[in-house]
Amino acid sequence: MLTQVGAPPVLVISNRGPISFSFGDDGGLVAKRGGGGLVSSLGPLVRDIGATWMAAASTEADVAAAAEGVIDAEGFKFRSLAVDPAAYQMAYDVVSNATLWFLHHGLFDLTRRPRLDRRWREAWDAYRDVNHTFAQAVIDEAPEGAIVLVQDYHLALVGTWLAQDRRDLRAVHFSHIPFCEPGALRVLPSDVAEELLVGMGSHASCGFHARRWAANYEACCMEVLGFEPATFVAPLSPHYDDIAALAARDDCIRELDWVDQMRGDRQLIVRVDRIEPSKNLLRGFWAFDDLLRTRTEWRGRVVFVALIYPSREGLPEYLAYRQEVESVTKVINDRWATPGWTPIVLDTSDNFPRSVAALVRYDVLLVNPVRDGLNLVAKEGPVVNTNNGVLALSREAGAWDELGAVALEVNPFDVAGTADVLAAALTMSAGERKAHAVALATMAAARTPRDWFDDMMSVAGSARGLPDPPTRRSGT
Repeated sequence: MLTQVGAPPVLVISNRGPISFSFGDDGGLVAKRGGGGLVSSLGPLVRDIGATWMAAASTEADVAAAAEGVIDAEGFKFRSLAVDPAAYQMAYDVVSNATLWFLHHGLFDLTRRPRLDRRWREAWDAYRDVNHTFAQAVIDEAPEGAIVLVQDYHLALVGTWLAQDRRDLRAVHFSHIPFCEPGALRVLPSDVAEELLVGMGSHASCGFHARRWAANYEACCMEVLGFEPATFVAPLSPHYDDIAALAARDDCIRELDWVDQMRGDRQLIVRVDRIEPSKNLLRGFWAFDDLLRTRTEWRGRVVFVALIYPSREGLPEYLAYRQEVESVTKVINDRWATPGWTPIVLDTSDNFPRSVAALVRYDVLLVNPVRDGLNLVAKEGPVVNTNNGVLALSREAGAWDELGAVALEVNPFDVAGTADVLAAALTMSAGERKAHAVALATMAAARTPRDWFDDMMSVAGSARGLPDPPTRRSGT
């Protein structure tokens, strides 16, 4: 759905933008294309329709760019927003990553975390201030009747001010992570939970990758606020053409040689993930250990290549998790390795061509998150794989809604059960593997990023403006 002549202008609002800036030798601003899954998925679509993208400034050069307003760079109309650095750090680290991420993924060790003390309250105030900075920029700069696409949990409160001051806007919010159930939401202080839900409910509609996450959000709103908000479900998909093009590049072909050397004449289990607790790396390795212990015939006949890359290492939980992942891998390798065979090949180098090469070659792809808003790897793998590979997929991933009819079901908490699934995948007959792989590839490729974007645009475009702001039971 490309915008037509006379169509409303579009603004995309996100924490991270498609452009970052640095200072050149002459002191001038130099623009560089940004990274991240959202940017790679959304970027080409935003360029196609000439939308303006707003995101937080994260460097001194970004702040300098903010003073220049909307900048045309790398094919984007981009607006960098100057946000107080101290407030941004508290909002991003303490609230977005250490609280909301853990809450919605069900990761809290409730005997210790979260610690909602006075410092945390200051961080929540900072989160509100950062959201207000974004909202004010939209209020001040959005044309009459514009479509506003607000992305993800970092900006859950933006709608609060838009609904108060710019009811003409057609703003939707999209969550790329799961949403917790009402019982889990009770971890938050009542006023904070209400403020969070009011902020999201002030948009014309809220989108999610899976029906389950939308239902959880609806249930939370009904329990806390006493109303059921408008929602929509729109699963995202990778840019398959881009992945296929990368798989054909020389650097990826060189990495295919590396993968082939690692596997030798063995079967290959692969995982491609960030090193973070929701990805459930430890139970995946423990399940492989169980497979080798209980099914001795697989010793020396299968290798597990884990291509995992660091994430959010400013958070102590993430650093500790990485150390535990490396420790567990070493223990398993020390237990089972023989001359010429390393059971788990752990690579933390963040080598994307190597990751694609491993997806091309796998016999079994393990995707076993504790909880995931979607999981694009579960879709990328079946489409790019040329080996009739088998997908072992967590039922807690949002992608399960689309792929669960064919993928082998993994209960991410059941280590023994995951080992059984790996064994079933490794012993599947050639005919079963081919039928499985063809059906998975068809399901995974059924949607494109354009479909996801069009779903958002359709929901926003059909809105007549923003609703009355929901009423908070504890007051405003």
